[in-house]
Amino acid sequence: MSNFRKNRVADLIREVVSDIIKNDTKDPRIQGVTITEVTMSSDLKSARIYFSCLTDGKTEAHLAGLQSAEGFIRKRLRDELDLKYVPQITFIYDSSFDYSDRINSILNKLTVDREDNV
Repeated sequence: MSNFRKNRVADLIREVVSDIIKNDTKDPRIQGVTITEVTMSSDLKSARIYFSCLTDGKTEAHLAGLQSAEGFIRKRLRDELDLKYVPQITFIYDSSFDYSDRINSILNKLTVDREDNV
């Protein structure tokens, strides 16, 4: 399977899942979740959906809400996309934003310390 097709399907799934979360889910645990990336297996039968929650940091609650809505999301994917197989979904928290915030705070602290010493 070409990487082009995998990436295209992953982008479509990211867009559709983002719309589903934004417009169709009523679960308050899912509110404020942003889909950051989707990676597909080579046979397009499984998808890893990475999410971030920038507002409150309740990652476990968001993950539980997404896992409970998995069946609904897969049904909507089947309705929205014309795929031979609806992929199995795994939700994974994307910690890259937390990591970048940590690096920024360290850099800011170093800058403040350097200004205090001058």
